[in-house]
Amino acid sequence: MFEKIPERIKGLGELAYNLWWSWHPEARMLFKMLNRQAWKESTHNPVKMLKELPRETLERAARDPEYLRHYDAVMARFRKEMEERQGWFTLDDPCHLPIAYFSAEYGLHHSLPFYAGGLGFLAGDHVKECSDLGVPLVAVGFMYPEGYVRQRIRPDGWQEDVEESLDRDAAPISRVAGDGGGQLIVQVPFIEPAVHVAVWKVQVGRVELYLMDTDLEVNDPWNRAISARLYIGDLEQRLRQEIVLGIGGSEVLNSLGIKHSVLHLNEGHPAFAILERIRERMEGGMGFDEAAREVRATTVFTTHTPVPAGHDVFPFHLMDKYFGRYYPLLGLGRDDFLRLGLHPSAPSAGFNMTAFALRMSGYRNGVSKRHGEVTRRMWQPLWPDKGEEEIPIGHITNGIHLPTWIEPKMQLLFNRHLDPGWLEDHDNPAVWELIDEIPDEELWQVHYWRKVKLINFIRNRVRERWVGDRVGTENIIAGGTLLEPSALTIGFARRFAEYKRAYLIFEDVERLKGIVNDRWMPVQIIFAGKAHPADDAGKRILQQVFHHAHDPDFGGRIAFVENYDEQLAQYMTHGVDLWLNNPRPPMEASGTSGMKASLNGVPHLSILDGWWVEGFNGKNGWAFEGTGDDRGDAGRIYDLLEREIIPLYYRVDERGIPRDWVRVMKEAIKSNAARFSARRMVKEYCERFYRKALGKV
Repeated sequence: MFEKIPERIKGLGELAYNLWWSWHPEARMLFKMLNRQAWKESTHNPVKMLKELPRETLERAARDPEYLRHYDAVMARFRKEMEERQGWFTLDDPCHLPIAYFSAEYGLHHSLPFYAGGLGFLAGDHVKECSDLGVPLVAVGFMYPEGYVRQRIRPDGWQEDVEESLDRDAAPISRVAGDGGGQLIVQVPFIEPAVHVAVWKVQVGRVELYLMDTDLEVNDPWNRAISARLYIGDLEQRLRQEIVLGIGGSEVLNSLGIKHSVLHLNEGHPAFAILERIRERMEGGMGFDEAAREVRATTVFTTHTPVPAGHDVFPFHLMDKYFGRYYPLLGLGRDDFLRLGLHPSAPSAGFNMTAFALRMSGYRNGVSKRHGEVTRRMWQPLWPDKGEEEIPIGHITNGIHLPTWIEPKMQLLFNRHLDPGWLEDHDNPAVWELIDEIPDEELWQVHYWRKVKLINFIRNRVRERWVGDRVGTENIIAGGTLLEPSALTIGFARRFAEYKRAYLIFEDVERLKGIVNDRWMPVQIIFAGKAHPADDAGKRILQQVFHHAHDPDFGGRIAFVENYDEQLAQYMTHGVDLWLNNPRPPMEASGTSGMKASLNGVPHLSILDGWWVEGFNGKNGWAFEGTGDDRGDAGRIYDLLEREIIPLYYRVDERGIPRDWVRVMKEAIKSNAARFSARRMVKEYCERFYRKALGKV
């Protein structure tokens, strides 16, 4: 695939196509050492970089003793891990068929734009941690050639959704070969006219992620667009997308000869995979009830959505159109089939994908303690004879893949001061007790360096936008050109949905101006995030923030950074001083961006909702009980900033170190790193769900 790579360093090609490099800094350095500017211009995408590098550069590296020493060490570790067949999970429970993990989106790296937000990053972190722990898992999703949406902000502040097709041949994704030597093409069963999917593979460490692409000439134009982008607005096309994800994804695994023992659904979008598991057992001679019992006993369902409007509901006439031939295959009449997806409180609304998944899964969970409570209340009508505490929906609080989200200089700092092997044992809270032994000066120096790096990154993005698109001064000023490292810097980065209330801190504009423009204790706020293409309310909120960002009365201390992606998320969660989160409660299911910030020593200021109910201990950040009233909640934020947060940040000693602030930074790391790690999360899924389900295979 990379003919110009010399034989001595041929392994670079293999490494480039395995995302293992994305969470191992020494592997990324292997590419960066070839040519730092090329690494930067490729946006840290080694496949693109290797395709563009001149042969001479690679040949020079193959003769460089220093480079070869680094290469040999990295490749030895990589190959050892890839060949390892034992692990934390398989040592205890060997010889099982893999767990099939289905998700509509995966946030793995910005070179693979198959994600919209937290749900996707959670899926990506889950897959990476399963690789690290040796959990036998295979993942299924979509290869969206148009990604989610590339964001451009017009001079009037309105979000434009720019279509930008993925260059499949310049991304860490490969075609799966079929019997004839070409790419594997699979026909989705029971859908007319026929839909075919091309199968792609992303190698995520030891886990294989198979992605489907309907952009094929054999498909008619409407079918070609099924996998074009995430979360299609048209309801019928959305239904077709979810049929392809669940039923088509099951057929892909069958075509590959991959039998799975447990099904894990990440949200309701892929829930039709349950039907295929039942149908396959009925083909083997079971009746519906027996097949459904067996499938239910080996199915895990994770829901992330605490609001009714966030759950897909399809009209009955569309279900008839696409499942009319499917009902008899399950031995069910139309009414019995549709009853599987009815919400008792709204029986005429249509087929509810979450109600269906909850009924047909034996293991069900929300993604934080608070979200588990909200979910039980929301879905109690499915169990009318049970009290709220008896509803069979638990919770496993989300976590983050620590090797992905820790900043490399922080990792080096921990290497110097924590026990050897801390990274392998990072879900053990005792490992983090030595954080207090890190000298304040060292932690503050690393943090300040990261803040400078963030601001330089933002300024470079603005420069590229100015040079490439000749944008006006509104975009230049609003984009963060005037940010300064010495000011207390607050970060707010998430999807621009109304309930997340990005506008909240502007509730009292004059009071906020006084806060940010304080002569002796200035504050700056960096915003980033995208509104859904169909969410005009979210776009209007974004526009309001943009207008404030180029208002001279704010002195350049408000910034909106365009095109929020995984790379910008890394820079922001590493580089701001304080992470702000103020959704309307109880609508935050979990939230993981604050976990990423805390891991890197960035304290959290949040409403007590989602994960922060469990994470806040009174010393590791700031919290307040949100009422949902905008004026009251904004007032609480202003009070905390003026009375506690800002004075604490600016209280420095003779060496310029804010030691009391650093104490909060250390507590944020110490109290949250282990508890909100994906390692802890995946182990919980294994112990509470996977092992039990495997015992019923």
